[in-house]
Amino acid sequence: MPSSADTTETPPMPDLDVVVVGAGISGIAAAYHLATNLPDQRFAVLDAKSGIGGTWQTHRFPGIRSDSDLFTFGFSWKPWTGVPIATAQEILAYLNEAVDEHDLRRHIRFGQTVERADWNSEKAVWSLTVRNATGTRTLSCRFLWMCAGYYRHSEGYQPRWPGMEDFSGPIVHPQQWPADLDHDGKRIVVIGSGATAATLVPALCETAAHVTMLQRSPTYYYARPATDTFIETLRALDLPAEWQHEILRRKFLHEQQVVTRRSFDEPEALAADLIAGVRAYLGEDFDIETHFTPSYRPWRQRLAVVPDGDLFTAIRSGRASIVTDHIRRFTPGGLDLASGETLEADIIVTATGLVLNALGDISVRVDGRPVDISQCWTHRGIMLSGVPNMAMVFGYLRASWTLRADLVADYVCRLLTHMTERRATAVVPALRSEELAMPARPWIEPENFNAGYILRGLDIMPRQGDRQPWVMTQDYFDDRETLPAADLDDGTLIYARNGVGSGS
Repeated sequence: MPSSADTTETPPMPDLDVVVVGAGISGIAAAYHLATNLPDQRFAVLDAKSGIGGTWQTHRFPGIRSDSDLFTFGFSWKPWTGVPIATAQEILAYLNEAVDEHDLRRHIRFGQTVERADWNSEKAVWSLTVRNATGTRTLSCRFLWMCAGYYRHSEGYQPRWPGMEDFSGPIVHPQQWPADLDHDGKRIVVIGSGATAATLVPALCETAAHVTMLQRSPTYYYARPATDTFIETLRALDLPAEWQHEILRRKFLHEQQVVTRRSFDEPEALAADLIAGVRAYLGEDFDIETHFTPSYRPWRQRLAVVPDGDLFTAIRSGRASIVTDHIRRFTPGGLDLASGETLEADIIVTATGLVLNALGDISVRVDGRPVDISQCWTHRGIMLSGVPNMAMVFGYLRASWTLRADLVADYVCRLLTHMTERRATAVVPALRSEELAMPARPWIEPENFNAGYILRGLDIMPRQGDRQPWVMTQDYFDDRETLPAADLDDGTLIYARNGVGSGS
């Protein structure tokens, strides 16, 4: 005798099986894995911009480059053949090649801003409110894959200081760099000392009169050669590109693993090595203690890569300088500092960071009820408790973002296949009874990683627990073993034939 599930009327066919939001690194990875592993799935990638690339479309400041090596930041399925640290232009060219080589562009729809997502349990369908140049429309899908990144593309983090309105020149955030900004022969102050500032300063020095990097406190820098002798040796062997890519990928992964392990097991020794790398460029007479000796252990904030020590070379040449101080106020001609020093400037650049966001700032509802993401539990850092048929991508803080994007893509495709095998139209993560009293931990433990943009946005991010599958590991070497082997029938994923409610 047929079950009630078997006799239930089939709901109307949605427009698509899967909608991927975002055509950056994560969205391209999702499209590749869907097209390769699930060719029968009807899917589209929606992006608000006019081209692919995400971050590499948004940021256009001078000198912009990767802060991760491209052998791990690149895709496992698309060999990288350039230098380890690449420019934005080189990365965009690589991404466009990847899209075109695998015929993915036909799935991408540009100029499409997803404003709202509504889940209907009876229909087991997401209804998306999408705005484009001609107006607003509704698009339906069975599964929603959020690849919109982790920060707000429309604005960077801009602190307010007294007197900002008095400054006579432009105040520019790198995330909104004006294409027509004339900085030739100008005195420039760059506020900040992270990866963006470390990239900007040597690039601006090429034409500026002088560039000053103003920091509140020092940052750890990883001064490494722009090229690698092992890469040159390997390429001289004329091996297939795929072999070279895999060998170099493993080499850089091993280096990342060693540095991360040392940051926990021997932080003082690692700190000494990193600072010694800076001293090798600036010399013994430079005040390393004041300007390049952080108060935190390495890797509690991201290590800023400095290829060929270009930042330090600019400082040693006199074309750039570094000041460690606090801003008292802006003046018409520059900045007054807490120490009493004055910095004169024609242009001030606020390299002060990002604004963290969740799910691309899209309003999400489940059966008419708004979803408060901060009250959801993360399921393996991919799904959210109480939110059916949705996956999200959040990459690594100490390793390349793409490493996790690829792992998540494999996991989601496996989950979609499993749903088909079970004849399920919906899946939702839910805590088991023994997990209801589980202590809640923040999305990222501040003791583990305390970058400003993370701490400012923790209150909008999901919670994690003290055991799997409710943990966001931030550990590639764990994830690459556990995610492919994760049990999809462990009782924390609730499947249904005609849709589910919000779950636990």
